[in-house]
Amino acid sequence: MTELRLWRQFVVLAEELHFGRAAARLHMTQPPLTQAVQGLERQLGVLLFMRTRRSVALTPAGLALLPEVRRLLAAAEALPQVAQAAAAGLAGRLRLAFVSNVAYGPLPEWLRGFRQAHPDVALQLREATLDVQLAAFDADEIDAGFVLHAPGAVPPGFAAWAALTEPLVMALPASHPAAGRPALHLADVAAEPLVIFPRQIAPSLYDAVLAAYRAHGATPQIGQEAIQMQTIVNLVSAGMGLAWVPASVTRLQRPGVVYRPVADAALQCQTSLVWRTPPPPVVQRFVAHVQGHLPAGVQPAGAVTIGAFAPAQHGLRA
Repeated sequence: MTELRLWRQFVVLAEELHFGRAAARLHMTQPPLTQAVQGLERQLGVLLFMRTRRSVALTPAGLALLPEVRRLLAAAEALPQVAQAAAAGLAGRLRLAFVSNVAYGPLPEWLRGFRQAHPDVALQLREATLDVQLAAFDADEIDAGFVLHAPGAVPPGFAAWAALTEPLVMALPASHPAAGRPALHLADVAAEPLVIFPRQIAPSLYDAVLAAYRAHGATPQIGQEAIQMQTIVNLVSAGMGLAWVPASVTRLQRPGVVYRPVADAALQCQTSLVWRTPPPPVVQRFVAHVQGHLPAGVQPAGAVTIGAFAPAQHGLRA
């Protein structure tokens, strides 16, 4: 590999086209410069300069090489700034996973603002449920993630910020006899089949739904399982059952589906931003951004909690 020093000498001589003046600019004597240029030409296997006793001129090879070498030197000079920006979290890459309900809520505004404030950070987004995110953290495939869980049931072993707490509401077909009521009671729908997410993708929330039914002396009837909120709502539209969904999902207006609160169930869910500790600088920047830029109508759900990441313990208990 050719040293940058040789490339700088080549550029200065190409600009001066005079060995004496080039040597003076480089704070060296002429003979070492002559030897250095000859060595560079031997290394490349081409002549870069045509020399006579009275003149020095670039060869076609030298002319072609000059703009490329200038770009190389400019990039080399920028390396300290690149490293400093990455160390400060102002450049680099953020691999962010998220659950679908936050995409219907504040996530788009957070991403838009973060990109405007940090244009040199490349965002790599991935929609993923809690179980997929835990595996991705273990494989070092993501840096942070928005996860859905029952209030207070953050996956253990992560630093977390509770970004959003919202009620679960009932999605039901518009043709359902109870669809015309402004609010429901659990007894109105307790015998209806549920379209629900598999337990492994949000264990704490799944268990909270079942517990609410049992508290009312009912046993939920699982009619169909689906992973994505949009799929769940579509299955409700198809008459496959009713579904508990976060209130933010009501922004997904599907023909044939209505959303109603269930007054006596008091079911809530929480969306938290989680990350490993210690966080990379770019993760610190993102956490600070979302904490400082809550969209209108969104109230912070909680503070940051810190814990040592323990892959062998996290399981699927959250």
